[in-house]
Amino acid sequence: MDEDKDFIRQDHNYRTLIAFQKAECIYDVTYYFAHRFIKTGDRTRDQMIQAARSGKQNIAEGNIDGITSREMELKLTNVNRASLHELLLDYEDYLRVRGLEKWNYYDPKCIKTRAFCKKHLDSAVYREKIKERSDETIANIAITLIHQCDVLIRGLIEWMKRDFKEKGGIKEEMYKARKDWQRKN
Repeated sequence: MDEDKDFIRQDHNYRTLIAFQKAECIYDVTYYFAHRFIKTGDRTRDQMIQAARSGKQNIAEGNIDGITSREMELKLTNVNRASLHELLLDYEDYLRVRGLEKWNYYDPKCIKTRAFCKKHLDSAVYREKIKERSDETIANIAITLIHQCDVLIRGLIEWMKRDFKEKGGIKEEMYKARKDWQRKN
């Protein structure tokens, strides 16, 4: 039965991807933020939650679709990236229109936040810690997480491109497996 694994990879586990874990943190932070600081009925509230959800769910869907379609895996991973950029703009807009500060990259608060976010991948940590933070701080935490996740997603896309060049897609893998089986039998 090991030969079946030659062309249908079953080793995909999106939950182990750091990008997925970070996207889950983004979703949890955004869910809290939107419900706490954006009025019910404001379209932005639903849009932000949906963009954060899409950012997480498309990693999972792309990873599983990648078992039989490398093309779909790439597309959905890029949809994830686009959703997170949409969310990034919402957070930046929130800060700008309310006259709140978007932390400069070299600001000590931003440096400390980047280090914290790089180290912590458990969404429960963020759910607990943000309860005592202001809207400005939470928005900047979310922005930091989004930037970090974007770097990871770009790296994942580059890996997928290299993997496709080296191994091809499912049709090529199936053809090779069939030819190997014919040679052996």
